[in-house]
Amino acid sequence: MELTTLKRQRLIKQSDSNTEAFRGEKKIQNSEVRSESNSVPISPSIFSFLSDLPSGLKMVSDASKKKAAQKKAAAAAKRGGKAAAAAASSKAAAAASDNGVDKVSDGVGALQISDRTCTGVLCSHPLSRDIRIESLSVTFHGHDLIVDSVLELNYGRRYGLLGLNGCGKSTLLTAIGLRELPIPEHMDIYHLTREIEASDMSALEAVISCDEERLQLEKEAEALAGQDDGGGEQLERIYERLEAMDAATAEKRAAEILFGLGFNKKMQAKKTRDFSGGWRMRIALARALFMNPTILLLDEPTNHLDLEACVWLEESLKKFDRILVVISHSQDFLNGVCTNIIHMQNKSLKFYTGNYDQYVQTRSELEENQMKQYKWEQEQIANMKEYIARFGHGSAKLARQAQSKEKTLAKMERGGLTEKVVRDKVLVFRFVDVGKLPPPVLQFVEVTFGYTPDNLIYKNLDFGVDLDSRVALVGPNGAGKSTLLKLMTGDLVPLDGMVRRHNHLRIAQFHQHLAEKLDLEMSALQYMIKEYPGNEEEKMRAAIGKFGLSGKAQVMPMKNLSDGQRSRVIFAWLAFRQPHMLLLDEPTNHLDIETIDSLAEALNEWDGGLVLVSHDFRLINQVAEEIWVCENQAVTRWEGDIMDFKEHLRSKAGLSD
Repeated sequence: MELTTLKRQRLIKQSDSNTEAFRGEKKIQNSEVRSESNSVPISPSIFSFLSDLPSGLKMVSDASKKKAAQKKAAAAAKRGGKAAAAAASSKAAAAASDNGVDKVSDGVGALQISDRTCTGVLCSHPLSRDIRIESLSVTFHGHDLIVDSVLELNYGRRYGLLGLNGCGKSTLLTAIGLRELPIPEHMDIYHLTREIEASDMSALEAVISCDEERLQLEKEAEALAGQDDGGGEQLERIYERLEAMDAATAEKRAAEILFGLGFNKKMQAKKTRDFSGGWRMRIALARALFMNPTILLLDEPTNHLDLEACVWLEESLKKFDRILVVISHSQDFLNGVCTNIIHMQNKSLKFYTGNYDQYVQTRSELEENQMKQYKWEQEQIANMKEYIARFGHGSAKLARQAQSKEKTLAKMERGGLTEKVVRDKVLVFRFVDVGKLPPPVLQFVEVTFGYTPDNLIYKNLDFGVDLDSRVALVGPNGAGKSTLLKLMTGDLVPLDGMVRRHNHLRIAQFHQHLAEKLDLEMSALQYMIKEYPGNEEEKMRAAIGKFGLSGKAQVMPMKNLSDGQRSRVIFAWLAFRQPHMLLLDEPTNHLDIETIDSLAEALNEWDGGLVLVSHDFRLINQVAEEIWVCENQAVTRWEGDIMDFKEHLRSKAGLSD
């Protein structure tokens, strides 16, 4: 019995010491958990467990309590230190972040963000004179213009870039000009985008002021000459370029180019700030030709030229022996200049060999063959599908034949079927017929005009224009073609004589300055409603739709429309007035070839009178029945058609074969 009691006391003591150690350890752990996280509570089950223990096991020594309290205080102090350190580091991080943001914002401010996205891979040799870019894609304001296509430009070829208005021709030219595509650095590019800057330099000086480029080339030549291989082919090219810029012949060559573009000796010495925008554009064109770059990019170079200068430019570009890419609406000009045609269609670039007429013929033949192949394939597919549907579940023999045809059909589809030919969307222009007015409708009687009495442009003019007249005015710039149109409308008053107009005559005049009057923040529909208040929206939509603008193009801001689309808005605005007579001053600027053909067709079907000023030989040939030459203070009728007149200009310039 005593032995049993002694054993029990020994066990209780051992248990007590173990429990004290256990409870002290547990409390320290719990205090550490609390101090670190300050959010983890001690489970109530532990307290219930402890309460069930014998009373001796519940006792915790004062030393254990002190130790736990010290640990807790140390942990709190540590936590406070960490918090302070964290606060300091967060302040530093915030300051660094602010500095980083400032730097980034400064960098973004310095950047010019492009509205184009261009990708492509240069597959030609980096030192080659030919360029081949594959996987070419161009996006403008999120709209795909070219997707996964190929651009190939070969040295010595002259390319005409064609496509409907708004397809992205000018955007592609800009991307090349700004080297947004992978163009080798050794190839210099000149993209004619705007007129020469107005300054005190003379026209001649503005053309030959290429010193900056010459100095750069000399520096490059010096660096290449010091290389181990002596610079090689690249150095030869630089020497060729320097030779072409030879100062001894520079002035003579520049003067010849300016003379060809209509500048006489007196005009060549005139300051550029004294010229109009159109003439400064000619100076910029002269400089582009004078510089003779490896890649020359021209967007509608004939827009500011008269017929005589167009003939000279055509002959000059025929001799361009590097890489030329030109956008032009003039079929006649493209025929004379181009050796290849690039057609932008369905977000891809298609290449054709030959000039414009050869392109039309080749494309027609290819599309005819493609359509035949497409029809044959569709007939085969229809026959096979019909056979499979009829006999696929028939007798074993017929079912096997049906399965065979099904495999043939699947093989055809895997190999790729011929696509249906997608025709260009042909725009149809329509002018409302206005009926007849009895002649004389518009009559000049002994009209004399000049901006000053000492400098007369016209003297004693006598002629009449009626509603069945189809007249083209030709002559050099400055001869007074636009002045004659203003005399017809009444914007100018003759110094002597009289211009008689029918009392009910309505005249509408198209000229390039009308585009400047468009509010580009407005849509075409909003503009028409503002100009012709009181008309229903549907009526305005129909009026704009007559000139090929529909859907989104009617309601988007006009700043997002191409120049050609804006020209159509102007035509819609003019046509809504239902004029008896149209006076068109360079109406083809910014219109594509298909749109010009539609305009010519609409004019031929219309019953009103027409007086046309244009540098487009083809349009004149399509619509004009008479050619009037404005020259030497007179207006005289040309005996012959416009192509005879073109030959006359070539002979006059000494360019005839």
